[in-house]
Amino acid sequence: MNAEVRTVKTAAELSLADAYVAAKGTLPGVASLREEAFRAFERDGLPNRRVEEWKYTDLRALMRDAKPVAGAPDAAAKAKAIEAGKIISVDARRIVFVDGAFVPELSDLSGLSKGLTIRPMAEALVANDPLVAKHLGKMSPADSAVALNTALMRDGALIHVAAGATLDRPVHLIFFAGSDKPVSIFTRSLVVVEKDARAMIVESHEGGTDHQINTALDLVIGDNAHVDHVKIVANGDGVVHVSSMMTAIGARANFNDFTFNIGGAAVRNQFFVNFDGPDTVAGIRGASLLKGKQHADNTLVADHRKGGCQCREVFKSVLDDESRGVFQGKIIVRQHAQKTDAKMMTRALLLSEDAEADNKPELEIFADDVQCGHGATSGALDENLRFYLMARGIPEKEAEALLVQAFVGEAVEGIEHAGLRDALMEHVVAWLRARAG
Repeated sequence: MNAEVRTVKTAAELSLADAYVAAKGTLPGVASLREEAFRAFERDGLPNRRVEEWKYTDLRALMRDAKPVAGAPDAAAKAKAIEAGKIISVDARRIVFVDGAFVPELSDLSGLSKGLTIRPMAEALVANDPLVAKHLGKMSPADSAVALNTALMRDGALIHVAAGATLDRPVHLIFFAGSDKPVSIFTRSLVVVEKDARAMIVESHEGGTDHQINTALDLVIGDNAHVDHVKIVANGDGVVHVSSMMTAIGARANFNDFTFNIGGAAVRNQFFVNFDGPDTVAGIRGASLLKGKQHADNTLVADHRKGGCQCREVFKSVLDDESRGVFQGKIIVRQHAQKTDAKMMTRALLLSEDAEADNKPELEIFADDVQCGHGATSGALDENLRFYLMARGIPEKEAEALLVQAFVGEAVEGIEHAGLRDALMEHVVAWLRARAG
């Protein structure tokens, strides 16, 4: 006789289930989509180290309890958010969310560029917007963190760039955690850039103390479109931040993505990129500056389904104290995706003997006419280069800072917007100054 095996739910999983049951009658949008997602989460639970894709970031261990789901932001939280977004000093259209809710009085929706439409996701879900019905959740992988986001999403941005349109300036989505109480925040955004259009989307995630954040973005890129996406994670030191980006790219498109991690206690950025059209060019890059006991995990799956595409993936980690940097990258080339050119490189710079880097690049290639490769390195600063700089009168700490800047700059230089490149490098310099004391 075989005993029934039952999975023991953690306190956090039970709290999240209770939160969904209590809120599902008031959550906007198609109930069936949420219900299906919740069943998937309930079956799998929080990701843990027994799940191969999550072996280096045990979310079940990180979330011993689940914080109450955030409600509408109060006046104090909104007041804190006035300064949010200044992490980048570029002219951009501000779209502000506080504790997961759209705040119109802090946002700029006037004088939209021709072909640009922006509306809050909560409003779009209630109205069953055609774009939401067509695209939202259609690319979601079998991942319980994404399923949980789909079940509990409350707000976010719906951005539509019409065919042939070119935005006059970047759209800056500002997600600010302003509650004085520990809360969990679930946001979901959808960006659709039609064929022959050009757009730049910037995300910054700021604020928070002991918050739990689960955010997701569905990005649809049409044929011959050009899209730049930059994400900055600058949450408070106690924040657990989980982010998922699901991207579908059409034919002959150009996609540049950059993720910058400088905050949060534990950060997980996962990218699911589908090359659905031929002859597309993509650059997917990232950099992490970590100290203390910070943990940052960048996990990428690039699925090449059509031939002739070119993809370059470069991720850099600078690790100080007892921090931990993780990179997991998988390049998949389907049987009919001939002429694929995909290369992936991850490098970790350890500034402390107690820091840790975990790198796991993978290739799954089912085609024979391809150029694919991967590499991973980790180590300390080059002593010869440091000696060279010091021999020319540059103090040791300054010499180290110059080498770190050069190391990170290789990834940052992939950003086409010069103002953004400069703004992010300023943060690198500030981080190094703080380290030097």
